Amino acid sequence: MKPASGRILVSEPSLTDRFFARSVVLLAEHDDDGSFGLIVNKPSEIRLSQITDEFPGFDPHIYLGGPVKVENLYFIHTKGDEIEGSMKIMEGLYWGGDVEKVRQLIYQKKITEKDIRFFIGYAGWQPTQLDKELSENSWLVLNTTADEVFKFQAESAWRRIVISMGEEYAKWVNYPEDPQLN
Repeated sequence: MKPASGRILVSEPSLTDRFFARSVVLLAEHDDDGSFGLIVNKPSEIRLSQITDEFPGFDPHIYLGGPVKVENLYFIHTKGDEIEGSMKIMEGLYWGGDVEKVRQLIYQKKITEKDIRFFIGYAGWQPTQLDKELSENSWLVLNTTADEVFKFQAESAWRRIVISMGEEYAKWVNYPEDPQLN
């Protein structure tokens, strides 16, 4: 399967980079200019209130979105029809948009943690870089839905996805996280 906006990348088990080991990356953009995605299965211990005080009373965990621009905050959400400037990733899932509107919807309790997820940094690839990594079998490309993205149990998402891919891939879950320690 080819990479595209709205698909996920599942890392192969020997990928040991601290950001990408056993990661699931949601591709928000993929075109001739490169790729932009967010790691959706790596929550941090950091809470939103530790980064900004702009969302009083709303304090979800922040996810590690990737190694690029870790000083920036990004978000995905299900409210694209209500948040101006949102960019559609797939049916029912968007990224970015008017932060003031997000604050307003949170204050009005029209956005909950089931509707929005915040990330520090993102995963980015220059033109053809992701294609090269795919040819090296560093990633598998799979379809997903907006519901699945928000229902991923972060710690077990990679494992559950790999097992769901069938017997050929199920052995990946037993692959040591650090093969050099084996």
